[in-house]
Amino acid sequence: MLNIEELKFDEKGLIPAIVVDSISKKVLTVAYMNKESLKISMEKGLTCFYSRSRNELWLKGETSGNYQHIVSITADCDNDALVVVVEKDGPACHTGTDSCFTKEIYKSEELNEFSLNGLYELLEGRKKDKPEGSYTTYLFEKGIDKILKKVGEESTEVIIAGKADDKKETIYELADLAYHAMVLMVEMGITVEDVHRELASRHIIDHKVKQEKMTK
Repeated sequence: MLNIEELKFDEKGLIPAIVVDSISKKVLTVAYMNKESLKISMEKGLTCFYSRSRNELWLKGETSGNYQHIVSITADCDNDALVVVVEKDGPACHTGTDSCFTKEIYKSEELNEFSLNGLYELLEGRKKDKPEGSYTTYLFEKGIDKILKKVGEESTEVIIAGKADDKKETIYELADLAYHAMVLMVEMGITVEDVHRELASRHIIDHKVKQEKMTK
């Protein structure tokens, strides 16, 4: 574990902190910390920064309620920049947006960025706008029974492909199952964050069980 005394703060006693959402992996904001704000962040488990414009410490969320709970803090190879992974209570930007980085400058026409959160947002849009000719629109219009039937069918396809030890087909069917499961999530108002938190809680429980077994 790196000691904060080994970090390289600049001539003003500051170090850049890149804040990343633990679930979506989005960069939320870039702020600065000094040694005092870093210590407060570590003690409270909440992001505390140094405002260069106001020349004072500020605990993120103290006024807005949009606290950022720290999962981890990692220094780069030169010890002069930090990545702070957080679980957030609300928008990261003072404008009310999820992230401070919303103004697209360039986007490749060949390379596509994919994320489960991006897929979820796409499915939400399909449910709201219901574009004609969309298979997803068809599922939402048919309702919960049709969606559940498809989840069941795709689960069976995964089992068949897995039993046949067909890796390529199993990947294909798992993708189909994941898609239909997310359609179900949108239909029921279950977010990616909801599932993430449930899995995270199970990881903690599993870790505790393993620890108990090791001590017996």
